[in-house]
Amino acid sequence: MATTSAAVLHGLSSSFLTSGKNQALLAAPARAAVAAPAAAPKRFVVVAAAATKKSWLPGVRGGGNLVDPEWLDGSLPGDYGFDPLGLGKDPAFLKWYREAELIHGRWAMAAVVGIFVGQAWSGVPWFEAGAQPGAIAPFSFGSLLGTQLLLMGWVESKRWVDFFNPDSQSVEWATPWSRTAENFSNATGEQGYPGGKFFDPLGFAGTLKNGEYIPDTEKLERLKLAEIKHARIAMLAMLIFYFEAGQGKTPLGALGL
Repeated sequence: MATTSAAVLHGLSSSFLTSGKNQALLAAPARAAVAAPAAAPKRFVVVAAAATKKSWLPGVRGGGNLVDPEWLDGSLPGDYGFDPLGLGKDPAFLKWYREAELIHGRWAMAAVVGIFVGQAWSGVPWFEAGAQPGAIAPFSFGSLLGTQLLLMGWVESKRWVDFFNPDSQSVEWATPWSRTAENFSNATGEQGYPGGKFFDPLGFAGTLKNGEYIPDTEKLERLKLAEIKHARIAMLAMLIFYFEAGQGKTPLGALGL
């Protein structure tokens, strides 16, 4: 572009069209055009938009903290901004509530499977299974309740201590039945997801290389989301099962099976 402009100005400055004075005036812009560097090409900066935070009411744009709480940033698996009571405003409480949700959800998933399989196999409603004459009950109710409270209390107390002091329970004295405390250490580094050879023996969220458990971050994130979704459905299912049991009905009976 600069070369073309110089050629045009040079032609206009010839003696056939201009006098010597005008020729000097036209020659100056010509020299400036030739000496001027080429203009730098324009650059366009593309700014990626931030990922849209998922909402439990996707069709509602307003609502403030009821629909989009400011203390929930979407970093937790399954976080859709549902906290109408504001229980998670305190980060410490939010961490504990997530731990409680995860533990209750895992128990609920195990209970739902046990209820369906138990009734399908024995034909006895789940809320009457322990009262059947043929039920295997080598202990009295009081002995069974006391043993369960003792064992569950011991396990839950260890989980409570480990929550506030991570990895404090993966030591030899805290795992007397295991020859190595590494089986109970947190292989993923995330609270509630210990992984490792003992808690992930099938390697769903990691792999074993030379006897060492190596977590797979991508698989772990996908499984965490799937687990919390199934856990919430299972807790709702158990709530329905309780209402049905109050009416003398069972899940399989409600399904006509």
